[in-house]
Amino acid sequence: MARRADSTGARGREPGPPEPRPVLTRARIVQAAVDLIERHGAEALSMRGVAAELGVAVMSLYNHVPNKAALLEGVAEYVVAGMDFADDPAEHWTARARALVRSFRKVAHDYPRCMTIVLTHRIETPIAARPAERALALAGAAGFDGPTSVRIMRALLAYALGAQMREIGAVKMLDHLAGAPETFARLDPREFPHVIALAPELARHDPEVDFEFGLDLLIGALDGLPRRR
Repeated sequence: MARRADSTGARGREPGPPEPRPVLTRARIVQAAVDLIERHGAEALSMRGVAAELGVAVMSLYNHVPNKAALLEGVAEYVVAGMDFADDPAEHWTARARALVRSFRKVAHDYPRCMTIVLTHRIETPIAARPAERALALAGAAGFDGPTSVRIMRALLAYALGAQMREIGAVKMLDHLAGAPETFARLDPREFPHVIALAPELARHDPEVDFEFGLDLLIGALDGLPRRR
């Protein structure tokens, strides 16, 4: 006589209780906002969109993030925190300065859409001062006085920010110089002889080569500044 199938064996195991949902925290909310922005752009960010991303009610977010402005600040803070501040004091200050600027560039490439928020929003948390602190420390250790160290810090950060703005398309002035051949064909050769002559080179835009060339020029010039006596 055939044994009757077990009531659960024929249909598989009875489902157990659902796994508990991870605890909602500010860190999870900010991470969800970062993921949303990187997929759809900063304009897609909203409290409702983040709540949908996490599968929670919108009102539950406000226990951790009071408003959208605070959420934007959290995203900017997240991006800056991703910079690699590892440093070797035994290296020449110029190598350390290059590493700092490249670290900013790497995190900008890792989070290109979130970087627009870093560039356009004020970050009120202490973490925002870390790049400045590192740059000032490098300049001070190289023997520059206080005012010169501040100017070096500003120059390094301005270069990093400006290069990123150029790459994400925030600076449109030079875009026509990387255009199609017909763009150059419309130029008057009497007024633009050099632009026309170098049109093939202008059209070959390599952001990495341009970035490193400019960084070498900047740091080489800074290294030539007078030190403290």
